[in-house]
Amino acid sequence: MNSIVTGRLEAMRAAMRAASVSATIIPHTDPHQSEYLAEHWQVRQWLSGFTGSAGTLVITSDKALLWTDSRYFLQGAQQLEGTGIELMKEGLPETPSIEDWLCANLPADSVVGVDGMAFSLTAVNMLCARLRNAGLSLDTTFAPIDSLWTSRPALPDDSVFVHDVKYAGENAADKIARILAKAATQGANAMFISALDEIAWILNIRSSDVECNPVATAFLYLSDNARVLFINENKIDDNVRGYLAGCGVDVAPYDHVSRFLALLPESARVLVEPARNCFTLATVIGAKAVEGKSPVAMAKAVKNPVQIEGVRAAMARDGVALVKLFMEIERRLAAGETVTELDVEALGTKFRAESPMFVDNSFGMIAGYGPHGAIVHYSATQESSSTIRPEGLLLVDSGAQYLDGTTDITRTVCLGTPTPQERTDFTLVMKGHIALGSAIFPEGTRGDQLDALARQFLWQRGLTYLHGTGHGVGHFLNVHEGPQSIRLNHVDVALTPGMITSNEPGLYRAGIHGIRCENLVLCVPSDVSNDEFGRFNRFETLTVFPFDLQLFDTGIMTDEEIAWINAYHQHVRQTIMPLLETDAQRQWLTAKTQPLCR
Repeated sequence: MNSIVTGRLEAMRAAMRAASVSATIIPHTDPHQSEYLAEHWQVRQWLSGFTGSAGTLVITSDKALLWTDSRYFLQGAQQLEGTGIELMKEGLPETPSIEDWLCANLPADSVVGVDGMAFSLTAVNMLCARLRNAGLSLDTTFAPIDSLWTSRPALPDDSVFVHDVKYAGENAADKIARILAKAATQGANAMFISALDEIAWILNIRSSDVECNPVATAFLYLSDNARVLFINENKIDDNVRGYLAGCGVDVAPYDHVSRFLALLPESARVLVEPARNCFTLATVIGAKAVEGKSPVAMAKAVKNPVQIEGVRAAMARDGVALVKLFMEIERRLAAGETVTELDVEALGTKFRAESPMFVDNSFGMIAGYGPHGAIVHYSATQESSSTIRPEGLLLVDSGAQYLDGTTDITRTVCLGTPTPQERTDFTLVMKGHIALGSAIFPEGTRGDQLDALARQFLWQRGLTYLHGTGHGVGHFLNVHEGPQSIRLNHVDVALTPGMITSNEPGLYRAGIHGIRCENLVLCVPSDVSNDEFGRFNRFETLTVFPFDLQLFDTGIMTDEEIAWINAYHQHVRQTIMPLLETDAQRQWLTAKTQPLCR
């Protein structure tokens, strides 16, 4: 048994008994509804030992269960072993929702306790309604973690810096005016913003509070009369304070936000997005709240021309770093030198960091060799890191934060002679990648309407993958951002020119190999639009790095698919060849981008 985790669970149960709480729900989030968290907010990880970026822990007097999605089924099973925590595979027909499980397993009149600072207003309202129907009640003030986690990390205090408008393409004052004008169309004269990437985007500020995500822990209130950034003031130097003052923004302590909201004038009509703001603070705003969609998400998702050109430059820079990475992997293997998954991670960071524009990785690299590639969000450790041999498949999913853009790319390569199954699996994934990447679609099309394009060839063979096909990507911001996505479930957001989204179908055979092929694509107007049927859009592929030619099975490809690969590789060669530094690098890229033939 994992005595550390079981001890923590028992301590939580003691706190539950003291508060007359029958069950508690611990989400993986923070008061800002973030996906990626500062260490201070890693409560679910501390209690369970599970490190995935998605998952919710439920604790009762005699049970503990963790719900997570398909990306983490294998990882969850491994990390929860010996903890007594049962893995609940979210999304499978046989797995009940958390609400259904609680209603079926708790006696009537039981109390479910949650920390209202870690649950959105939407989540609390839905949970309350569901529990009430089963005779259960919800306590939103159950927050004993500080007394249990005595070594809990402090809130991050990394310095804030200004993201120059030469990269951002629009100044903060103009963004604030634009956002408040949008809020007014929903009947609001103010906005309260909790999402860290939205705050960073509006104010053109960045920090390093969350690993790989250049955001600052803060809340932001905007109105014509008051603009206040609630943040640890130690993070703000005189230069940044002066910059914010020039934008009309005052600075106040992070923990003063509740008091400020409680004292808002009666005339305030504050736009609050229920799903992006925590229950506790939304409740403080109370009747002054105007519930609606934040206009920031769409404004941030649609990149301006300066940002788009920056991303193109960042992609070319990234391609050069990856040429160096994969050349070094091949060199070490050919020389008989030891190379591990952790070595691949370190080398990727090293080569990207050679650029003066590099700030950080955009997420922890996934370097999965052989069976580890089948663990969708695998993260190598000293204990798990495999030694890579000159055979089999290596999946590398990585990205960088550059001052002018964020990158995210996955390549699956064969380190020896590919087997027929490896070639077939890879080609089926690439056929879907090409189908999505070359799609032309009417204005207003959503990601869920395109998702099947990427899956169709796998489905024809009784194969699939359980994760989404594409997520939005920020501009020197979070590598995962909304509001758009490409996935099977409905997301009511149209893919709009200026949006950058990933195209990453995959196939994962547990214990054998994993394959994922990912480029970032920019939604742009299509030249096939016409007056009779309206405007149409298409994707421009931004990522510039070759796919492994030896893994293609041209026998199951169409002429059009082969032509797409050849045109893409020609673009890769033209884009990054001038940036390469040595003849060896140029020869490597030339070999990797030769025309694919039957």
